[in-house]
Amino acid sequence: MSTTTEVIAHNWAFAIFLIVAIGLCGLMLLGAYFLGGRARARGKNIPFESGIDPVGSARMRLSAKFYLVAMFFVIFDVEALYLYAWSTSIRESGWTGFIEATIFIVVLLAGLVYLVRIGALDWAPVRSKGRRPEAMTHNTPRHPQ
Repeated sequence: MSTTTEVIAHNWAFAIFLIVAIGLCGLMLLGAYFLGGRARARGKNIPFESGIDPVGSARMRLSAKFYLVAMFFVIFDVEALYLYAWSTSIRESGWTGFIEATIFIVVLLAGLVYLVRIGALDWAPVRSKGRRPEAMTHNTPRHPQ
């Protein structure tokens, strides 16, 4: 038997799976097209979420802080993923793996300390940072006597 025939004979199950999966996806798409509703109304294209009609425009401006928090989440989520993988193979990696994980954690903590020091995690507006707490609690102005 030739090499090409052996490869085809060896992978026939995967080829059949691939053909069936593509065929099933095509069948579902065609079924949805032919069996789907044809309603064309004014309210059909309006988004409806959680039982509340939309108010205003969907083009709301967001602060860049939201994107920063999203990036921080991704970074520290990936950290958790690496640490989980490390913890499942702790016996195989030994002390070398422990030292490498410790260095990894220290570098990430240094990054977190840097972010806190430059104020990247501060949500307070800049204008309220300089105010004293006692001045914010009293509603009456102070008059010198």
